[in-house]
Amino acid sequence: MVGPRRPQFVLFGSSIVEFSFGEEGWGAILADIYARKADIFLRGYGGWNSRQAVQVLDEVFPKDDPVSPSLVIVYFGGNDSVRPRPDGQSAHVPLLEYVENMRKIATHLKSLSEKTRIIFLTAPPVNEAQMLQALGVDGRKNELCQKYADACVELCQEMGIKGINLCNAFRKHDNWMETCFTDGIHLTPIGSKIVAKEILKVLQEADWKPSLWWEALPVEFS
Repeated sequence: MVGPRRPQFVLFGSSIVEFSFGEEGWGAILADIYARKADIFLRGYGGWNSRQAVQVLDEVFPKDDPVSPSLVIVYFGGNDSVRPRPDGQSAHVPLLEYVENMRKIATHLKSLSEKTRIIFLTAPPVNEAQMLQALGVDGRKNELCQKYADACVELCQEMGIKGINLCNAFRKHDNWMETCFTDGIHLTPIGSKIVAKEILKVLQEADWKPSLWWEALPVEFS
């Protein structure tokens, strides 16, 4: 650990998180905005679903760690919502299990500290035609993405945590299907800007004390 100690933000999820520090990715956008104000840690695992996430909670977020994160942004749902295959070789997690897994994640994170704040990101929509052309797969459907996204937001409301419905956020933008994805699933800089904008909106409007909005945080060695 290097000092001085700043607030710690952790990004936890699958490939949407793992790739977020790429050029003009949403994690990189946040790291740039919060330079000299907060440290942003990447814990992204491509291909993972909520079932795998629950299994490593104690390792990624140990309860006995002397320093708890100020903010955890969690993204799972895209892989969970893929259609199941007869051979069982898919990342699919049934909707009810997905919701319970996300509940376990939220409960664990809440137990770290009274000051640990949580934002859940839902599955974004996909470009089904682009995905089939670029990756040769057709297991992701927007109807399922929306169903899992809505269930995640409903859980957030139940548990009193912040939730961002990326399915709804993307669809507010003109030409989102043509401009937001590199392969039908993963995000272009335009898609990442949408994610970053939604996160920053939550951080600005949340009535958290202390505030985690970037303008409210001190600049290190100013």
